[in-house]
Amino acid sequence: MDKINLMREIREIKTQLSYSKNIGFFFGAGTSCALGVPNIAQLTEDVEKSLTGNLLECFTTIKEDLKSASTKPINIEDILNQIRRIRDITSNRNDKDYLGVCGHDAKKLDIELCNNIYKIINEKELQAPLDYTKRFFAWLDLQNRDYSKEIFTTNYDLIIEKSLEGTKIPYFDGFVGSYEPFFWQDSIDRFVDKNDITKNWIRLWKLHGSLNWFWKENQTTGAYSIVRSGKNSEPKGDNNELVIYPSKDKYDSSRKQPFVAYFDRLKNYLINGELLFLFTGYSFSDQHINELIFNCLRTNNRLYAIVLFYKDEEVENLHKTSSSYLNLSVFGPTKAIINGQLGEWEFNKNDLKPGEKIDNFWDETTNRFLLGDFRKLVEFLILSSGKEDAIEVIANGK
Repeated sequence: MDKINLMREIREIKTQLSYSKNIGFFFGAGTSCALGVPNIAQLTEDVEKSLTGNLLECFTTIKEDLKSASTKPINIEDILNQIRRIRDITSNRNDKDYLGVCGHDAKKLDIELCNNIYKIINEKELQAPLDYTKRFFAWLDLQNRDYSKEIFTTNYDLIIEKSLEGTKIPYFDGFVGSYEPFFWQDSIDRFVDKNDITKNWIRLWKLHGSLNWFWKENQTTGAYSIVRSGKNSEPKGDNNELVIYPSKDKYDSSRKQPFVAYFDRLKNYLINGELLFLFTGYSFSDQHINELIFNCLRTNNRLYAIVLFYKDEEVENLHKTSSSYLNLSVFGPTKAIINGQLGEWEFNKNDLKPGEKIDNFWDETTNRFLLGDFRKLVEFLILSSGKEDAIEVIANGK
């Protein structure tokens, strides 16, 4: 296997971060997992344990049917998607079923799963330290760029929102209003110009929904819209149903779902000129997102993507489908993909400059690259910026 010079690639990352005018980020479950929130596999297991009786039987039936037709592990999002298909084809009726699961039970299971996901994630989120995310956004807020700063995430939790508000950094997520903020599609479709006062606001796009999104029914038309709640809201029965993971059957057809609008935003963002785009905590397990990313990498030769993985297995899996993309670099603990070639890290102390430190990105004891850990990435970004003191002031909300 080819050897990849560690210091050469690290210096290239630092150069890109220093000189790129447009930098975006994609946060996967690993960013929250690093702070104690369960990843998708653990969440699936925890949610299943919370079920009993008929709902557990329905859950098991659906999960086993999905497993029989898939080569990859089945997670809670796969199961929710299938449950919503059943709700769609049965119209939530008690006298229609699929796999022996009637529409009424599918609806009850959907609501129960979302309620349990809320409880599980909310409990862990309350214990999660926000220091790292606060410091990350303090670093991002200090970046002087000509473009808006955009964060895309598949996470449901509210760690990002809490961190941004805790540091008094303005952000926008596509919802407007005060009493029951509603989704405003026009705000997603447009990119701000250089004279817009909100240009430096951070844009937050939650591709799989959020713990503070709920379905709201129009009592006159029966159509549904999505509203964002305050911090004390939680799902309570049929009239306050949580919105996580794309649901296709309820939304007012005259409007574009936030999920769809956010995906369109991601596509337009990635193909719109020169861009450095970093993935952290994302395992590339969502095929819909992957197809969009790879299409944009093919379309826009001024797009350069950096993927930071926590496991070498993820590097190897991505190499099977990404070797032809020369504008994609992938970094794992001991392996990396550079210019389409899979190789192993090589570190030589002779490559170091006087006074140059490596402990914020390389563990000499285990010979492992560390930036796949979100916490280490934050430390690396801050130390590379030379603005440690200013970042700490912002992160502490001063």
